[in-house]
Amino acid sequence: MSGGGELIVTQVADPGIGPAAEAPAPAPRKRNGKRRGLWGDSFARLLRMPAASISLAALVFMLLFSFAGPLLTGYTGDEINLRIADHVPTMDHWLGTDSYGRDVLTRLMLAGRLSLTIGIASMLLSLLIGAVLGIIAGYYGGLVDSIIMRAADLLMAIPGLPLLIVIAAVLSANSVDPSTRIYYVMLLLSLIGWPSLARLIRGQVLSLREAPYMRAAEVLGLSSRSRQFRHLLPNVMPLLIVVATLSTASGILSESALSFLGLGVMPPNASWGNMISAANNLIDFQQHWWLWVPPGVALLITIAAINVFGDRMRDVFDPRMKK
Repeated sequence: MSGGGELIVTQVADPGIGPAAEAPAPAPRKRNGKRRGLWGDSFARLLRMPAASISLAALVFMLLFSFAGPLLTGYTGDEINLRIADHVPTMDHWLGTDSYGRDVLTRLMLAGRLSLTIGIASMLLSLLIGAVLGIIAGYYGGLVDSIIMRAADLLMAIPGLPLLIVIAAVLSANSVDPSTRIYYVMLLLSLIGWPSLARLIRGQVLSLREAPYMRAAEVLGLSSRSRQFRHLLPNVMPLLIVVATLSTASGILSESALSFLGLGVMPPNASWGNMISAANNLIDFQQHWWLWVPPGVALLITIAAINVFGDRMRDVFDPRMKK
C-alpha cells in the first residue's frame, strides 16, 4: 500500500498454475556424463526389447557360426572319404557325414557363410539401386518419376520366384561355371528387389521434399545433389535400415529356394538350400536326417531372427509407432 492509500497488487506466477506451470522439456538422456543422440537413444530403446535382444543374439551367433566356425572344426568341407559316407553323428563328426564322407557340420557352416553373403550382398545392391532411383523419382517428379516408376511397376507385375526360376534355368542350360553362377544369383535377387525399395523411398521423399528445411536449402543455393543426398537421404535412413534388414531375409530365402530346386548355388559349393535338397531322396529323408534337418533349422533360426529384429526396428524408427 502506498502513502496515498492506493493498494498496489503485484501478480506473482504460481508455479502450479497457468503458463508458468508448463513443464520444461525433458533433458536429453546422458550416458557417462555425455549427451546421447537420437540414434543412440533409439538403439538403446531397441535393445531394451526382449524380442529384439534375443533375435540380435541369434543373428550374432549365426554370423560367428558361419564365418568363424569353419576355422575351428579341423575339416575343410571338401575332404572326400567314401569309407565313412552317410555316417551317423559321432564325436569326430558331430553332425555326421554326407554321401561323400564330408563333415556335415563344416559344410553347414560354409553353407551359412555363402547364403548369408548372397543375402547381404543382394540386399546392399538392391538397396543402392532402389535408394538412388527412389530419391531421384521423388525429388524431380514429372517425366523422370514416370519412367522410373513404370519400370518398377513392370518388374513388380512379374512374380519374383517364377522369374528367378526361368532366368536360372537359362543359366543352367548355358552351363555357367558354379563359381560364376553365385554372382549371377546375387544380381538376379537384386533385380527383383529394387522396385519395392524404390517405391518406398519415393513415397518418403515426396512427403519430405516440401519440408521447411528443404525450402531453406533451396534458398541457400545448395545444389540438387546436395539437397538430395545430404538432406533427404539422412531423413529416410531409418526407413532404409528397416527395409534393408527385412530384404536380407527375403534374399536368403529366395537363394535357398533356387538352390533347393537345383537352380541356384551348385555343387561343390554348399548353401543351406542345396543341403536341404537331400530331403528329395526318400532314403536320405527317412534314414539320414542329419543331412537336411540341420540346414533347415539354421535357415529357420536366421530368417526368424532377421524378421523379428526388423519388426522391432520398425517399431522404434517409425514415428507413427512412437508414443
